[in-house]
Amino acid sequence: MEEQIKSNKSELWNLSVRDLFYKYLRFLPLFILSIAFSLLAAWVYLRYTTRIYGASGTMSIKTDKPAINNDKVEDIISGGNKTQNIQSEIEILKSRPLMERVVNKLHLQFSYTAIGKIKEFNSYKQSPFLLEALNIVDSSRTFSFNIKFIDGNRFRLNNANTFELGQAFENENGVFRLVKKGPAAPGAEYNVKWQPTVLVAGALANSVAVQPKTPGTGILIVSMQTTNASMSADVINNLMVQYDSMTVEQNNFSRDQIIQFVDEQLKILTGELDSIQLILLAYQQKNNIFDVQSQSNFYLDKMTEADKAINEQQLKLAFAETVENYLKDKSNKYNQAVVPSSLGLEDITLNELVSDYNKAQLKRQALLDAKVPLANPAVKQAEGQIEKLRESVLENLKNIKSSYVDVIGTLNKRSSTEQAQLKVLPYKLKEFVEIQRQVATRLALKSLLENKQVEAAIQRAATTSNSKVINLATSSDIPVKPNKRTIQIIAFLIGLGLPALFIFISEVINDKITTRYDIEKITAAPVLGEVGHSYSDNTLVVNKVSRSMVAEQFRIIRSNLQYVLPGIEKPVIIVTSSVSGEGKSFISTNMGGVMALTGKKTIILEFDIRKPKILSGLNIPKRSGISNFLVGKAEDLRELIIPVPGQENLFILPCGPVPPNPSELLLDSKVTDLFTWLRSQFDVIFIDTAPVGMVSDAMTLGKFADCTLYLVRQGHTFKKQIGLIDELYREKKLPKISIIINDVKIKPGYGYYGYGRYGYGYGYGYGQKDGYYEEETPRPGLLERISKKLNPLNWFGKKR
Repeated sequence: MEEQIKSNKSELWNLSVRDLFYKYLRFLPLFILSIAFSLLAAWVYLRYTTRIYGASGTMSIKTDKPAINNDKVEDIISGGNKTQNIQSEIEILKSRPLMERVVNKLHLQFSYTAIGKIKEFNSYKQSPFLLEALNIVDSSRTFSFNIKFIDGNRFRLNNANTFELGQAFENENGVFRLVKKGPAAPGAEYNVKWQPTVLVAGALANSVAVQPKTPGTGILIVSMQTTNASMSADVINNLMVQYDSMTVEQNNFSRDQIIQFVDEQLKILTGELDSIQLILLAYQQKNNIFDVQSQSNFYLDKMTEADKAINEQQLKLAFAETVENYLKDKSNKYNQAVVPSSLGLEDITLNELVSDYNKAQLKRQALLDAKVPLANPAVKQAEGQIEKLRESVLENLKNIKSSYVDVIGTLNKRSSTEQAQLKVLPYKLKEFVEIQRQVATRLALKSLLENKQVEAAIQRAATTSNSKVINLATSSDIPVKPNKRTIQIIAFLIGLGLPALFIFISEVINDKITTRYDIEKITAAPVLGEVGHSYSDNTLVVNKVSRSMVAEQFRIIRSNLQYVLPGIEKPVIIVTSSVSGEGKSFISTNMGGVMALTGKKTIILEFDIRKPKILSGLNIPKRSGISNFLVGKAEDLRELIIPVPGQENLFILPCGPVPPNPSELLLDSKVTDLFTWLRSQFDVIFIDTAPVGMVSDAMTLGKFADCTLYLVRQGHTFKKQIGLIDELYREKKLPKISIIINDVKIKPGYGYYGYGRYGYGYGYGYGQKDGYYEEETPRPGLLERISKKLNPLNWFGKKR
């Protein structure tokens, strides 16, 4: 028997995967309905949810530009000696100021939405009209219009007034008109919304994603997602174009400052030159001086050279003072504009300090463009660095100015010496030479400024962007959200998982015996057999001609008993259970009946003297029995034994009146006399006793029995009560315990109560025409028949 137990355990584990499959397969209709409902929900979601479209373009930013160690201030100001920071450029691409340029370029302040029966659509470039704003009262406020077309040329505004296309209309928001782009369907309804540029730019900037295509390179992928495919592509393409334009403008900013400064100086110098030339002409006419004496040429050249040097030094001093005044001006403390150029101030230390100062200003501005708060430590650190560099530049300018003053003083002394030499010349000639010197000086300075102007203009015209668009973004009709395939797969998995989860939870919270495995995993006590649910009105379902499924199961149990009771001629078998209602009387009656069919004289003892049920189950009236014998009111046992009507070799020893002290009554010595006499008169004795989990009667009678049939009822016995069986089995408190599983209902997916070992009702044509047993299941209802048709287990169960 132990070997059989091990075999059963092995079979249990070998079949667990298959059993799990069949357990869930019996709920196939539920799975089908759940999956169908989930897919329907997915279809509705995909049909009516707002679609999100994506677009992406590729651009390159030059990062391999070498740093130029140029000490010219104009090159430092223009950024010509710095390398490109990719992360900073990414932040600029995602910045709101740059997106504002895109919004203004594409006129995205107006958004157009087509209103459908269920959902709305972004009709960017698809609406049959454009709303033109002739005058907006308050452009910082958001407002909207509802437009519903009456026909191809007329529309109703906000469900009130009717206007024609092209006709101006006025309301509290300003003056507007609708410009026709294409044919409008009558009844078509649109919603037009105006938003300030800063709001639209902020929303679009947040949806822009910029990332390097390959780490460490300057190739960037710029992408975004909106509710309109064309809008995504247009915004990305214009964003890359506007970035290109903005970088060119930034690179030209310092050169424009240089050109503006030179233009202003040329205007001043031209006016002075015209005035001095007029003075020279008037002096010549007044004094009749038309030729300069040759002897004055030498001194004139010397003075001119000295004066030219003085003017150049004065110009440099003026430039130095301009830069110094700019830095001392508090309004320029954190100005995004760079420090004005010093043109001819070719001082290496000054150029380096100005370069560092400009870099610090740009670094602080980059942090502010990235929306870093002013109180952030990084911003404070940048401001401290700017102030420190500003003081260093001012100190350096102070030293430079001092050196220029010294040089000018030396040159003035030299010029004075030359002028002293000219005193010997006639006064008229001296005045004439002085005027000529001033004219020559200003002509030379004008020529210098004109050269600088042309040089700056050429540099500005040659300015190129540091970026290049590689691939323009294109619109696609395939949305990125929602992903149709992903949604359908998720819906399918949900439809599949919810029923499985429901089944699993129901299995987890079920604390009653459902399958044979529930018993075998707790106790090593062998399972002798399984008895299905009987639909018969009679308690005794076993007879000579019975071919029902339940009758065949009792015959199988009878066959299995010979392995439990080998070599015992007249066995005494006790039938018990854990609690009341598990079918002891039913099992005792039919086991007695099936043993009697073999020709053995069998008797059933109604020893459940607390709640006897055997006689009532056989429709036999109550009469004297065991309790009468034990208390001495009946001496002849033959008079107490009742033959079962219609059954040969089957007898009943009834309980008799219920005594007040059943436990003590079973300890009487007459119980031993009772079993001694019964063993001599009968071949098989069945003891129907009270539940061992409730009273001690079965324990008391166990010493007279050769084996124990312990009943477990499907859906009635608690799993924790199997522990009692295991305790009784291990401690051998009852003789040779074997378990019978009672009231097993056919459950597709569990085989026949467990693993389909006996397969009753499945796969072998049982219960059908030409089958092995008679069908006793009542005709199922309509829902049960539909479920049976859908159940695949019934497809495989058809006779082949």
